[in-house]
Formats: sequence, C-alpha cells, structure tokens
Amino acid sequence: MDIEFEKLGQLQRLDSEIRQITLFLERTPPLIKEIDKMIEQSSELAASAQGKMAGSQKKRRDLEAEIKDIKDHISKYKRQLNEVKTNKEYTALLKEIEDSQKRVDRLEEDVIVEMLLADDIQKEIKEASQKFVQAKEKLSQKKEAIFQKKNEMEEKATKLNREKEALIPQIPPEQVSLYLRIFRKKTGVVLSPVMGDFCSMCHMRIRPQVLNELRDTRKLILCENCGRILCCQPKKADPD
Repeated sequence: MDIEFEKLGQLQRLDSEIRQITLFLERTPPLIKEIDKMIEQSSELAASAQGKMAGSQKKRRDLEAEIKDIKDHISKYKRQLNEVKTNKEYTALLKEIEDSQKRVDRLEEDVIVEMLLADDIQKEIKEASQKFVQAKEKLSQKKEAIFQKKNEMEEKATKLNREKEALIPQIPPEQVSLYLRIFRKKTGVVLSPVMGDFCSMCHMRIRPQVLNELRDTRKLILCENCGRILCCQPKKADPD
C-alpha cells in the first residue's frame, strides 16, 4: 500500500493552521477583558478627580455654613452689648466677639485655600478627562481590531475544516489513525523530513537499515527517538 505522504503533509498543514487559529481564539477573551479593564482604570482616574472636586466643594460649603453661624453669633453678641449691666459682662461679650471674629478669619482663610485647591482639581479633572477620552478611543480601536481579526480567523477555520473533511477520506484510515495519535502527542507536528541521515525534528541519526526501509514507501516508518513519521525530502529537479 502506498503511503500518502503528500496528503499527510497537506493534512498536517491544515491542522497546524487550525491549531494556530484555535490558540488565537482562546487568547481573545482574556485580551478583550484586559482592554476593558484598562478602559475602566482610565475612567476611574477621571472619576477620582471628580470625587476630589466634590469633596472640596462640600468642605467649602461646610466652612461657609460655619462662618455664617459664627457671624450670626457675633451679631447677637453685639446686640447684647447694649443690654448688659456690668463691666464684667460687657468685657466678656467683647472677648466672645473678638474670639469669634478670629475664628471667622481663620475659616475664611481655609475657604480661600479650598478655592485655590478647586482650581488645581479642575485642571486635574480636565487632564484626566482628556486622557480618558484618548485612552478609550485608542483601546476601543484595538478592541475592534481584535474582534475583526477574530471573525476573520473563525471564517478561515471553517474553510480549513472543510478542506480537512474533504482530504481525510483520500487517505487510508490506518494512516489517518496513526497520524492523529502522533498529532495529539507531538503538539501537532507529525511528519519529520529526513535531512541527510538525521530526523529533522529531533536531530537523531537514523540507522542505515531504517533509511533503506524508508526508501520503500509501502509502509510508514517512525523515528526511533521522537516517534514521528519519517519522510524523504523530494529531490529538486536538475536545472540542466
């Protein structure tokens, strides 16, 4: 029985391409997930800046509310100055007014600090937002390219599988069976061309007796070291 080396070689080529496509498709979901994570992280930076602004604005409102309360007390103390009957009460009220005014001055300085801080945060928000928009656009394009490549690979895999289905019936079943066993064990590389006296895959020297048997293509010869199917390289035509 003749050995269908050419068809086995075609089968290996198809399987190798299908295998590469399968590996790509298996890597696609993690890639997409990683891109989505990067977009989310970029969004979180912009949201963090917005959060700082919200916190600063709340602190400023709280300070302004406290200032208003103290000023209301100052006004109340000033009205009471006209009602006190002793110097001691009068002096105490003046001291309350003075301390309260100092407190107002300090709080108003804090308000100014928050206003200046808000300007810095606003710049941070603008910068973070711009970076987010740029990152999202770039990453979305990358994501779209992956999806497009995924679709192309799936179409190609479908085509290759059809070719494989059409090819297998042209090869004797026992040769296909052996091929598949080796394919599963040897990560897809089944055929090993003989280079000189060596197996091209494991580089082990082939015994002369095996080389002689290999010249008779009526049976499959396996490499005694790596277990792959040995095949002779076709001789190139003489240019003369």
